[in-house]
Amino acid sequence: MDYGIPREDVLIDPLVMPIGAMRYAGRQAFHILRRCVQELKVNTCCGASNVSFGLPHRPPLNANFLAMMMANGLTSAITNPLEAEIKQAIMVGDVMMGNDENCAAWIAANRPPAAEGEPERDRSRRRRR
Repeated sequence: MDYGIPREDVLIDPLVMPIGAMRYAGRQAFHILRRCVQELKVNTCCGASNVSFGLPHRPPLNANFLAMMMANGLTSAITNPLEAEIKQAIMVGDVMMGNDENCAAWIAANRPPAAEGEPERDRSRRRRR
């Protein structure tokens, strides 16, 4: 701010460490993230998959970590949004944080497919008058 950079243009990376090497790496990331959001009031970003580096079966670890980071104020992440677990965690986080109004994106992504021959428009919920 001393150099004229507004808070909304500042992006801080709390530098996520591998949980397999540092037992409390997750807790540390949550703590730093909360301080950035609450005290500095800046945007945040992290490499979400760093937390699982060196561990087997990484996608569920990364997905749950990402959802927990969202709950602690994370505003953006460097991650693979095409990974099924990651995509689902982001959608769940958006629902739980109130970012998915009326759960519209969640419903659209998780609605069962129409039965064969059933028109799409007949499946939509009708409004009561």
